[in-house]
Amino acid sequence: MLDFPTPAASTHTFPGSMRALPPTRYTGPERRSVTSIEQRRMAQMLDEVDYGLLLLVDETHVRHINKAACRVMDDRHPLQLLGAELRARDAQDQAALRDALHAAAARGMRKLLRMGGGEAQVSVAVVPLPAPSPSAAHAVMLLLGKRQVCEELTVDWYARSHGLTPAETAVIKGLCADLTPQQVATRQGVGLATVRTQIGSIRTKTGTCSIKALVREIAMLPPLMGTLSPSRPLMPQMMRRFEPSARIFDA
Repeated sequence: MLDFPTPAASTHTFPGSMRALPPTRYTGPERRSVTSIEQRRMAQMLDEVDYGLLLLVDETHVRHINKAACRVMDDRHPLQLLGAELRARDAQDQAALRDALHAAAARGMRKLLRMGGGEAQVSVAVVPLPAPSPSAAHAVMLLLGKRQVCEELTVDWYARSHGLTPAETAVIKGLCADLTPQQVATRQGVGLATVRTQIGSIRTKTGTCSIKALVREIAMLPPLMGTLSPSRPLMPQMMRRFEPSARIFDA
């Protein structure tokens, strides 16, 4: 678990006649309409990021959750939502989560937690967000780590952009899952020579020099949500909990 303070926000001073004047902004219906559009755009932007993001206030109360978080927080995920309250399934994880959220809200400390066990183990970054005004509540962002190096939708996106065949795409998915070529061949029900030929074709089409370089390139792709339909629903019952008040970027 890593602890490190959030850098303090920079301050600006204005000498003599350069003193800042108090802002005078019109806040009528037109301005509110513009703000509403900006908030919706912000929500859309967060929903396109293929990392789970949650915004918490009062240390445990979830005010916003993006689609990626809804997708990954299934029955095996170490974190769960009880109403709008975030909790860990394991008692030991819950204690670590509570301490991390309190440290973030009270002292501005960032923490990296490892939660769950086995295939369900994930890393969770706890990031304090500076209050926008003295009267505003402190907020904390949770960034959920991935369970595997390369998500299937990311591999599908990569394969389509390079013109790979379905069989070659299946080979890449196996390699990204840390399978050997022999294991990929067994899973696909083909010979090892066939898989090696497919790997050679993949390397030619993608311009990569090795399997390691191929997996690294896919793992370093921008974390964008795919346009393909996910293999499981986006937990509509979870989404309903946060509309419209809790998904704060929705007007």
